[in-house]
Amino acid sequence: MSTATTPAATVEVLAKDCNDNGTVFCPNPKMALWSNHPKVFIDLSHGSQGQCPYCGTAYKLKAGEVLSGGH
Repeated sequence: MSTATTPAATVEVLAKDCNDNGTVFCPNPKMALWSNHPKVFIDLSHGSQGQCPYCGTAYKLKAGEVLSGGH
């Protein structure tokens, strides 16, 4: 029996996909099983990337994208 795990997905997002405070949520609307875990907000405002603590999906801003300073 194999104990290997499937690598988590990486989702590139545009600045316009982020909330005003620089966050996105997981699970995201494109996920087939959107109700697998509670909705959590992933902060991309520091370092332009973050990871879901439940499913391991990584979220990062697409190259060249900049978050607005609308805090």
